[in-house]
Amino acid sequence: MIKEIEILIIGAGPAGLSAALSASSLGAKVLLCERDELPGGQLVKQTHKFFGSEKQHAGTRGFHIGKMLLDSANSDPNIEIWTDTTVLGIYPDGVITCEHDGRHCKIKPQRTIIATGAAEKFLTFPGNDLPGIYGAGAVQTLMNVGGIKPAERVLMVGAGNIGLIVSYQLKQADVEVAAVIEATPRIGGYLVHASKIRRAGIPIKTCYTILEAYGTDKLEGAKIAKIDANWQPIAGTEEDVKCDVICLAVGLTPLSELCWQAGCKMAFVRELSGHVPYVDSNLETSVPGLYCAGDVGGIEEASAAMVEGRLAGFSAAGSLGYGEGTAAAKQEEARAELTALRSGPMGEKIRLGQQKVAEMGSVK
Repeated sequence: MIKEIEILIIGAGPAGLSAALSASSLGAKVLLCERDELPGGQLVKQTHKFFGSEKQHAGTRGFHIGKMLLDSANSDPNIEIWTDTTVLGIYPDGVITCEHDGRHCKIKPQRTIIATGAAEKFLTFPGNDLPGIYGAGAVQTLMNVGGIKPAERVLMVGAGNIGLIVSYQLKQADVEVAAVIEATPRIGGYLVHASKIRRAGIPIKTCYTILEAYGTDKLEGAKIAKIDANWQPIAGTEEDVKCDVICLAVGLTPLSELCWQAGCKMAFVRELSGHVPYVDSNLETSVPGLYCAGDVGGIEEASAAMVEGRLAGFSAAGSLGYGEGTAAAKQEEARAELTALRSGPMGEKIRLGQQKVAEMGSVK
């Protein structure tokens, strides 16, 4: 038996939930599939307050935003949510398969929005398979979702926003952060986050890398060193850092496997952190009726993912004839909001990445 639905959304993070609500607001029927037990994606573990404007919930903590979106979706009669559901494949006949309630299910949507998010990157170094080496997102989940103190003393690798935010949250959880090390000469995250952890007494060491992790049956410490302009360790700068956890905050990569399987036009865009699909101004891919929103199309903040979700939802519903006379205006409003979010020096990399994606449209 095949379940037919107007719009299928794969992934119930900030982009997926926002897409579902915007599509439903125009009258479309939506099925939202989420592989985890609790929808919300990264929002469920984000305890910090958001920046931006009132539209991006400025001043509200991430997990509160996730709850607001989920509560709205749960109370919407046009939205059906399947949790603990893994989407397995997208096929040429338009059928999408998933595992739901212990059964293999088939779905036939008229439109599909892929909002699968991203996965954490890892680093290769001697000893990186020791117990006690985690991605920053995993540590954040242990603390903020599971209520588990993940360590006594942590070495944080990476000074982007995730590394800085999680370092501060570790300090709040009474975990000592020995240092934050960053291979580049400049901190990658916002100054406000860096200033908070410096005030908390956590040193940030730029132009540093990890040489090795060591321990007998579990992590006991790490060797770090300063690096030169050619990214090579400088002799005599080695330091021994005692710690029981190394937290890797070295970036995310888009979870674009379903885009590949669907036959989307793809390209590696360094500024967007991996292989991403070509999308037009409505976030529709090269496969008609298939849209992408959020980190699957390039790594950004959750604020941008929510706005992209709204744009994809309005676009998909509008293409089905919903919101006649209003869908186009709502799409344009979302596009303007994205432009504002990506303005300024912090958005330069994203703008360049988006320009490269746009240029993909002219490539056969």
